[in-house]
Amino acid sequence: MSLLLLLKPSSSPHSYSFLPLYLLNPFNHNNNNNRASMLKRLLLYSTSIHFRRSLLSLNNSITTPHPLILTSTSTSPYSPPPLISRRRIHSLRLLAMAEGTLKPSQAHKHTNRLAKEHSPYLLQHAHNPVDWYPWGEEAFEKARRKDMPIFLSIGYSTCHWCHVMEVESFEDEEVAKLLNDWFVSIKVDREERPDVDKVYMTYVQALYGGGGWPLSVFLSPDLKPLMGGTYFPPEDKYGRPGFKTIIRKVKDAWETKREMLVKGGAYAIEQLAEALSKSVTLNTPTDGLSQHALHLCAEQLAGSYDPEFGGFGSSPKFPRPVEIQLMFYHSKKLEEAGKSSEANRSLKMVLFSLQCMARGGIHDHIGGGFHRYSVDECWHVPHFEKMLYDQGQIANVYLDAFSITKDTFYSSVARDILDYLRRDMIGEEGEIYSAEDADSAEFEGAPRKKEGAFYIWTSQEVEDIVGEHANLFMDHYYIKLSGNCDLSRMSDPHNEFKGENVLIERNDTSAMASKHNMSKDEYLDVLGACKRKLFDFRSKRPRPHLDDKVIVSWNGLAISAFARASQILRGEAEMTKFNFPVLGCNPKEYLEVGEKAASFIRRHLYDEQAHRLQHSFRNGPSRAPGFLDDYAFLISGLLDLYQFGGGINWLSWAIELQDTQDELFLDREGGGYFNTPGEDPSVLLRVKEDHDGAEPSGNSASMINLIRLASMAATSKSDQYKQTAQHLLAVFESKLKDTAIAVPLMCCAADMFSVLSMKQVVLVGRKPSTEFDDMIASVHSTYDPSRIVIHIDSSNQEEMQFWEGYNENIALVAKNRTSPEKVVALVCQKFTCSSPITDPELLKTLLK
Repeated sequence: MSLLLLLKPSSSPHSYSFLPLYLLNPFNHNNNNNRASMLKRLLLYSTSIHFRRSLLSLNNSITTPHPLILTSTSTSPYSPPPLISRRRIHSLRLLAMAEGTLKPSQAHKHTNRLAKEHSPYLLQHAHNPVDWYPWGEEAFEKARRKDMPIFLSIGYSTCHWCHVMEVESFEDEEVAKLLNDWFVSIKVDREERPDVDKVYMTYVQALYGGGGWPLSVFLSPDLKPLMGGTYFPPEDKYGRPGFKTIIRKVKDAWETKREMLVKGGAYAIEQLAEALSKSVTLNTPTDGLSQHALHLCAEQLAGSYDPEFGGFGSSPKFPRPVEIQLMFYHSKKLEEAGKSSEANRSLKMVLFSLQCMARGGIHDHIGGGFHRYSVDECWHVPHFEKMLYDQGQIANVYLDAFSITKDTFYSSVARDILDYLRRDMIGEEGEIYSAEDADSAEFEGAPRKKEGAFYIWTSQEVEDIVGEHANLFMDHYYIKLSGNCDLSRMSDPHNEFKGENVLIERNDTSAMASKHNMSKDEYLDVLGACKRKLFDFRSKRPRPHLDDKVIVSWNGLAISAFARASQILRGEAEMTKFNFPVLGCNPKEYLEVGEKAASFIRRHLYDEQAHRLQHSFRNGPSRAPGFLDDYAFLISGLLDLYQFGGGINWLSWAIELQDTQDELFLDREGGGYFNTPGEDPSVLLRVKEDHDGAEPSGNSASMINLIRLASMAATSKSDQYKQTAQHLLAVFESKLKDTAIAVPLMCCAADMFSVLSMKQVVLVGRKPSTEFDDMIASVHSTYDPSRIVIHIDSSNQEEMQFWEGYNENIALVAKNRTSPEKVVALVCQKFTCSSPITDPELLKTLLK
């Protein structure tokens, strides 16, 4: 018996188009060849599957009853595979989801247990005829008692293909009857339970070569996987099995080949557990590893650079900020080594990429922020979903670009992102929401949703709304009567956007201003006014669904960006002009936003007695505990809050969280951090994540956190942090040696660790004060990711008590260097400090 699995590319957690792979026999895991093949795929996955690119060619006839097989002709092994089809079933009726456009009579025909949940994704399925259970003992007990297999469906609320499978299958009475009669059906929000998702996504990727959402996996009553895939259409088509056929096949196999299925699932989990829990007995990495990994990663990225459109690799193009971070870092190291020409070459790649991203359609020119990815190579037509983790990271790399160049093009883009978050993604208590959907209704009461409906424009709409400057605006953003999604064959292969436009800037602004006989400032003012008109009109359209779940890890990434912006943007020239959608606020306001978000997490998602985090919040904390990413990303954000001018309370909390993280996740014998606490028996795998993808891995982020904390702590505590970091580095040595491009952030961390000591800037003076503000802005006026900032007010009892307990040397410096009228700066490195500095400009010069 063979099933053709429809799997999506594994390159991103948000790839939607399904990708037909090859015929497998999912019920023959007992075969030794299949076992070896599975483990081989796993090892490939754990090293390079996220970075492979294959040019996939289809058989000439897709109507043949024979299996559809893909062949591969290799190009770069380090980039994600292309999408064969972008929106293959957009012509289907996509009925409105549960967030509000269903008629009452439709909405409550069925109600299942998900109606009692808080997750927006689970609530979207609360009125399916499928008898859904949330992940938990009630479902597991029923499966054991009735000896029934489990159907597990995992997705998230802004997932386009999750919506499609719901409409096609989970709202279908016939499908529901099959599932209800033969299976215990469980629905999981992968953003609420990333630990559960990780187990079964890893299984599908390892065994079948790809993955994505919705994830569809069949399990035994003891939660071992039997077979899986991603999106399945409801009916058989083109010789490929539909979901109904698969349900029947699994049911038949469960009745006739159960022993083989169960053994295969148990074996798969055993092999995965062994391969993914890396450990080493020696806690010292090889000499020279750090420099080798940094140069190798930069070299591999440069080899995939697109000189025409920027970015690394071809379509689809994902903004992967960790790549930008590495190239900035590598460029600085080359500059310090006196290799200016090589440094400039790396820098130009990154700056050009950031320019292309900002001018492309992946950037929301009207409302601010960035969409998830572009389906073409020119950053034009995006998948229109917006994710918080993207906004925080992308804002940070544009802040870095501004620090290096002082070009307000980059600072304006960073402000654009942060102002979008402030306007549309922040709750009343300062909490930052997780995502906005790609799909929305084209008009109120529309029976279906369309991807991008909220964001696209016809030329007639633009003319009517913009008025006298319509021609100028349409010229600037390449708006055409026939539609503009024609820049690449990948942009709109099925003519779904015919007659519609995704805004993109194709020409230099100065040249366009000259063409229209205007100064650049006047031209930008006109564009800003036009964008404001379109924004006001767009605000009356049906909005995409907002997932207002608060995720700790993603808030941590955004907190970091807000904190850093509060000081870096003070480097903008006086009287810098901003145009809509940038608000042009005082940068200090960004620090307040970051502090409010951190305060929300502390109030609602932190147990002060147990010192533990919960993972997410919506109408109350979720049942899921905090995971490694929650601790690591939040600690990073808290360190930035402190180092960019926030209170000592943020540093104190970061240290407290690091202690808890070490207690819950650190493998003290084998090294590195597990992604889960290991306390939930229903989560079958405990993984040490080692991939810096759409989000950095918790291990990479933790490595940098440990280095930063070690640079502020007293000797004994500092040594403890360094030993933990050193052992972590040894665990991932093979990855750093062989596929450094998989872990760009860890490559940076490894190089930071190799330096004898980070540069420390100690500021002593009264806070708050204008003098302090000026000095800390001077500290952050230049790009230096290896710099640690410590600020202390000797008149503040709380601060002095903290440093007396954490690092007496800092408290002693504060006592000895206090000036009644000045803020004193000391720049220290390799156990040597500069003379005291009280002039902000002199401090800038020294730091350069």
